Amino acid sequence: MKKKILILALVLVGITGFSFAADVPGINKNVIVSFNREFTTARDVKWETSRHFLKASFTMNNMVLYAYYTSNGDLLAVSRFISPTQLPFQLQNILRKQYAGYWISDLFEIHGEDGTAYYVTLESPQQIKVLQSVDSNSWTTFKTEKKED
Repeated sequence: MKKKILILALVLVGITGFSFAADVPGINKNVIVSFNREFTTARDVKWETSRHFLKASFTMNNMVLYAYYTSNGDLLAVSRFISPTQLPFQLQNILRKQYAGYWISDLFEIHGEDGTAYYVTLESPQQIKVLQSVDSNSWTTFKTEKKED
């Protein structure tokens, strides 16, 4: 019986070891430790680096998520792409009423230190608009650009 429990424990440790982000060249060990502590069930972790932050792309609870870290392991934010039906009702309603001539080409939410923000990219034949909501009740224009003819 003890032998079966020991084998089972070793198998479980081996399986869970694969769920953690392993040491990645160029990624500070503190970042990896912080990520593994925060996202214990993450799968398929891929790291990208930039001058300003480190980004982990991964799957957890059947969702693709993105975690952004400082180079010393501080979690900056977590983002994910969402569907329009996942927006708060007030934000959905504004899009329906005020931007009926646009279609959504990109939509994501970001969870950070200051709460949750939403960003939507709207397109029409003439322009592209990026809207931001930090209060879940209204949209502000983050960026607008005209499309080339």
